[in-house]
Amino acid sequence: MSEEIIGQIVEGEVTNVTNFGAFVRLAESQEEGLVHISEVANEFITDIDRFVKVGDKVNVRVMSRNDKGKLELSIKRTKEKEEKPSLFINKKTKDNSFEEKMSQFLKRSEEKQIDIRRNLKNKQGISKKRK
Repeated sequence: MSEEIIGQIVEGEVTNVTNFGAFVRLAESQEEGLVHISEVANEFITDIDRFVKVGDKVNVRVMSRNDKGKLELSIKRTKEKEEKPSLFINKKTKDNSFEEKMSQFLKRSEEKQIDIRRNLKNKQGISKKRK
């Protein structure tokens, strides 16, 4: 196999599935490579059998060749980059920037800490007077 294939997307067939990844035989060259479990999907995988099975036809990107001459493949890098959903439910509003929200949060947090310390000192002061 020429080194020109590195970086290309090719079709292959899953020949073996292990707990650390899947072995895929490339259709063009009949050469086999490993798709590590971290390169199967864009999510944390606990059961690889939910994603690939022996005999499945899959598209893989040939990432590189390791020190032993084996191919390193990726399934998740064949897909177009999807826009990831935002983790923040509330988007930035026009009047509040992130810095303003953070300063408001810190101010409220500091006020709560002061109240907690004051209440704690009052309780300790009362208990000391009784003894």
